[in-house]
Amino acid sequence: MVELKERLAPAASTATPAIHTVELAKHFGKTVALAGLSMTVPPGEVFGFLGPNGAGKTTAVKLLLGLIAPTAGEGWVLGATLGDLSVRRRIGYLPELFRYQSWLSAREVLGVHCELARLPRASWPAEIGRVLEVVGLADRAGDRVATYSKGMQQRLGLGVAPLGKPDLVFLDEPTSALDPVGRHDVREVIRSLTAGGTAVFLNSHLLTEVEMVCDRVAVVDKGRVIATGTLDELLGGHSVKIRFTGLTPGERGSLRRFGEVDDEGEWLTVRGIESERVPELVAEVVRLGGRVYAVEPRQQTLEDRFLELLGHPEER
Repeated sequence: MVELKERLAPAASTATPAIHTVELAKHFGKTVALAGLSMTVPPGEVFGFLGPNGAGKTTAVKLLLGLIAPTAGEGWVLGATLGDLSVRRRIGYLPELFRYQSWLSAREVLGVHCELARLPRASWPAEIGRVLEVVGLADRAGDRVATYSKGMQQRLGLGVAPLGKPDLVFLDEPTSALDPVGRHDVREVIRSLTAGGTAVFLNSHLLTEVEMVCDRVAVVDKGRVIATGTLDELLGGHSVKIRFTGLTPGERGSLRRFGEVDDEGEWLTVRGIESERVPELVAEVVRLGGRVYAVEPRQQTLEDRFLELLGHPEER
């Protein structure tokens, strides 16, 4: 885990982080909702924020949006301190649970949010048309929300978040109600946002979706970031399972030079091995006198690593 020690606000420049926090904490009476959150999200990055229920994810988002005040620690969003009203119109947000007035059409819902964001009225038609096209609701723009399926309402919510082309968008479970086609469309929307320089803070339980779209990931548990990095850094490369017999404990131990070894009797798992070294590993087992029955190369998934981190705190 990378701990951020600096206590100075990030300098205002083109490289100013979209989000920067140092030991951010929130207590509700004796309940510690967030123990000490330290992280940095660069501009234009898709940042995945993962953790089990009760880890502090929702509290963190509320703090970053300025909806609640921190008990301790510091934080900056788009170069401004938390709660600064001047940056709110530069932020888009899709909450996990949202409701729009059922009697309004999609175009009217977006119009309400254009007004709330104080966008120039002359820009409304083009902006509304743009997001409706992006989220695939252009042909239902005049229909009432009451006639929309849950997935269509999710698309509408996703259309509200990028109104006005914000510099930072928070998406809380944006694919939870969508079918595979809808999830693909959400990924395309996220990519279009980052292509324009928008940073995306993605809170999701669908780890396969996170793997497909995020540049970096943070895993949070009990209010603290326990691991952060690119997916390659977090997953630790490839691993291989090899089933063999015929080697002494000492000979089996010599295989640790290929990577981190988990010895399970006939099966031995080597983590962090480069894929091109797998044949070398097999050859070494044979050279030592072992008899190989199976070789199963695999890439650790984000779900594997997520469960590993939560189940083995000593590895954090």
